[in-house]
Amino acid sequence: MALTGRAALVAALGSLPVGILAPSWTGMLAVNVPLSLAILCDYALAAPVRSLRFTRSGDTSVRLGDTASVQLTVTNPSGRRLRAHLRDAWPPSSWTSETEQVLSRHRFVLAAGERRRLTTLLRPSRRGDRQADRVAVRSFGPLGLVSRQGYHRVPWTVRVLPPFTSRKHLPSRLARLRELDGRTSVLTRGEGTEFDSLRAYVPGDDTRSIDWRATARQSAVAVRTWRPERDRHILVVLDTGRTSAGRVGDVPRLDAAMDATLLLTALATRAGDRVNVIAYDRRLRAQVQGRSAAGDVLSTLVGTLATLEPELVETDARGLATAAMANAPGGSLVVLLTGLDPAPVEEGLLPVLPQLTRRHTVLVAAVSDPHVEAMTQARGTVDATYEAAAGTQTQTQRRRTADQLRRHGVTVVDASPDGLAPALADAYLALKAAGRL
Repeated sequence: MALTGRAALVAALGSLPVGILAPSWTGMLAVNVPLSLAILCDYALAAPVRSLRFTRSGDTSVRLGDTASVQLTVTNPSGRRLRAHLRDAWPPSSWTSETEQVLSRHRFVLAAGERRRLTTLLRPSRRGDRQADRVAVRSFGPLGLVSRQGYHRVPWTVRVLPPFTSRKHLPSRLARLRELDGRTSVLTRGEGTEFDSLRAYVPGDDTRSIDWRATARQSAVAVRTWRPERDRHILVVLDTGRTSAGRVGDVPRLDAAMDATLLLTALATRAGDRVNVIAYDRRLRAQVQGRSAAGDVLSTLVGTLATLEPELVETDARGLATAAMANAPGGSLVVLLTGLDPAPVEEGLLPVLPQLTRRHTVLVAAVSDPHVEAMTQARGTVDATYEAAAGTQTQTQRRRTADQLRRHGVTVVDASPDGLAPALADAYLALKAAGRL
């Protein structure tokens, strides 16, 4: 039982004239006894909370940044009218700001034997599973002097999926893919590894693509056109170690890497390639396997990545490379989404890189910080000069690490969080056009 502000106000208004006109125990009893009886009657007439029944329905998944709708159906099986304040509790990260938490509070009146559906809107601020907490209910009597209070467990889970903001780049990359694949009237000259057709020679064509036998049978010079091979294997390795938890702007590095993975997967599956994804730091954290080139692995991948979180441990670079070799068949494209910090690359990755590049085409993609670039341009004050020197040193180290990887035949993509996904897609298409896939 909990007294309301109305009960306190009635007690204060009743005690004021008694204190002025008849300050005695008799006067106090004349006010408090009727008030106590009214409170007891109000409590007795309030609908019981424990007998209420609840069921849930609504969304079970939502993309980060979108709104999920969860319905809570309340049934009042008692013979009393329910006047209730209800709080449908969820974790704080179920909303982007504290002011939005008011959406979980409801006031309603429910007649005996009836039911009411209440809607709670969630707009999560983080990926992962959001599970409903307790449903707190206050049932008020008809006078509003007192309330019954109780809790109910009504489980429900909403999975918050990665936002996949880079999908806006997919149409332009698919158009480029169709050009490479020979499905439009614009065919890329002399690129790819799979023969497509013959056409007339155009100045600027690679002379190595001239088909001399076909030319001998006709009056014009004929050249071969090529298209990329299909059904190639691609392994994406997500580094989930300590550095992936760092934020660049408002985006964690791991989330930027996930977004790039989704765009690459969507593009590669359209190209007929098989995409497998693993997450690794010191052990395997997650694994998604494309069962076939035509299989829709994207939906499975989105659900798996939703609950993946960085681990605050140093990544075992040797183990990461070993896991890549164990999960990729020969001749695959291995995409390592990791950092370009000199120490882990030089001590862990470079020693085993020759084994990896001997069997596979390797691409390393990393998230760069635009703030570091801005630091290198800072001038004018002692602090700015210090930041400029620090930024220049950081960039120099990243360039040196990238150059070391390139000397081992590795393609390196180093881009900001917003630019990583399109840059990785462009690198994939460039490898296809060059016949390396």
